[in-house]
Formats: sequence, C-alpha cells, structure tokens
Amino acid sequence: MKIAILNGPNLNLLGKREVDIYGAESFDNYLKTLQEKYANIEISYFQSNVEGELINEIQRLGFSSDGIILNPGGYTHTSVALGDAIAAITTPVIEVHISNIFGREDFRKLSHVSGKAKGVISGLGLKGYELALKYFL
Repeated sequence: MKIAILNGPNLNLLGKREVDIYGAESFDNYLKTLQEKYANIEISYFQSNVEGELINEIQRLGFSSDGIILNPGGYTHTSVALGDAIAAITTPVIEVHISNIFGREDFRKLSHVSGKAKGVISGLGLKGYELALKYFL
C-alpha cells in the first residue's frame, strides 16, 4: 500500500512555530515514528510552501497512490486550484488540520478542499495524520 502525506505552507516549521497551537514536535520526527509504526506501508512525504508544487504533486500521485493525506495549510482557505486538482484525480484524499480550523478565525472556516476530499480530520493535533492513515487501511 502506498500512502502519500502532503503538507502545505509553513508546516515545515512545526515544532518551532506557534507551539501553543501546533505543538512542539517537528513533522520529520513525527513522520519517522509513523513510518516505524506502519513499516508495512510505503509512506512518502512532500512539503512545499508553493501552491503550484503542491498541485503538481497531487497530480503526480493522484492516479498511482492508494491514498493522499493532505494538510493544505493556509491554502485551505484560498486555493480553488488545490480543490480542482483533488477533483481531477482518482486517488482518495483525506484533508487533515492539526488545529481545529472551525474554532479559529472566521476566514479559516472556509475550505476550498473539503468538498473535494473524502473526509476531513481537524483539531486532533498530529494524531490526525495517523487517523487518516488508519482510514486507508
């Protein structure tokens, strides 16, 4: 089984930025733990602060992976193009957010991705990625 995790802008700073919201663990550290726990699954990872690079990666993986776990970061609320990319592929996508986007500022409650994704996990910290992975299992 091949599962891809895609993280959007500023998620490369996990463990350093706004630790009261996003926690103190880096994503690289968390990913290593996840890969060890699910050693029988091929888990790939890609992070970019650039919208077009995320779209290219969705298109690249969207017909060959068994699932995509996507945290679009701030692009959740601004990128119609990310939603369109998800609609164009056959691989199911689970949208994940570390914080509860529905309990934050009003502009964060709008997602251009959610309507195209298979489901959404929001507000459960890094554990949301593992829960998304378990969905695909």
